[in-house]
Amino acid sequence: MSDITAFLQRWAAAELSGDTVTLDAVLTDDFVGVGPLGFMLPKSAWLARHQPGELNYKSFDLDEVQTRACGDAAVAIVRQIAKGAYRGHPIPEDARATLLLVSDNGGWQLAGVHLSFIAGTAGAPPAPGA
Repeated sequence: MSDITAFLQRWAAAELSGDTVTLDAVLTDDFVGVGPLGFMLPKSAWLARHQPGELNYKSFDLDEVQTRACGDAAVAIVRQIAKGAYRGHPIPEDARATLLLVSDNGGWQLAGVHLSFIAGTAGAPPAPGA
């Protein structure tokens, strides 16, 4: 599992810095990201988020990481803790993310990510009934 941990750290560092060269290498060609409101971004749109004036992270960390590997695939469920803004609007600071990883030639790539708000956290909707 240490190789998955190292991969996740590399991906998180690339997201934080907006390193689209590394992101292009670690995302599969058919990557799809699903946002917390249900929108879907193919790889090209995911990378385009990092163009100047778009997404700007001040911090981006992964916590509460739970991983399960099964052959050439793995699932990681994480708490994504980030501060930043998209087109000048603050982004939710905490999200739950399910990451689908696939192994090709011994290295991991990210095939998909599904984000969900964590109710009651900064920038997210309130907890139901609150």
